Amino acid sequence: MKTEVYSWRLSATRKADLESEARREGTSVSKLLEKITADWLAHRRNGHSNDDAEQAALRKRVMATVGTIRGNDPTRAERASELVREIIYKKHLKESNALARRFGRRAD
Repeated sequence: MKTEVYSWRLSATRKADLESEARREGTSVSKLLEKITADWLAHRRNGHSNDDAEQAALRKRVMATVGTIRGNDPTRAERASELVREIIYKKHLKESNALARRFGRRAD
């Protein structure tokens, strides 16, 4: 038994289209909207949402890049901490030298 009421505003054209379609199907606008919403919800629940399509597209783009990162250092993963420290040190040294030049001091 239906006990709930839901209302919303829509354009006159949309309302006329709904009424026309309900007449064509030989039903009321209420029953037509019930069918439309039930079909839409079932479609979403069965995993046919736009989110699934978006996820599939993202997965495809990611998979296109798998295996494309190459390097000649087989120990890179093991030395990650050391390499990051080296990068930070070099950046710090470069910034220190730039500041020293700017203020006329000699960097150590």
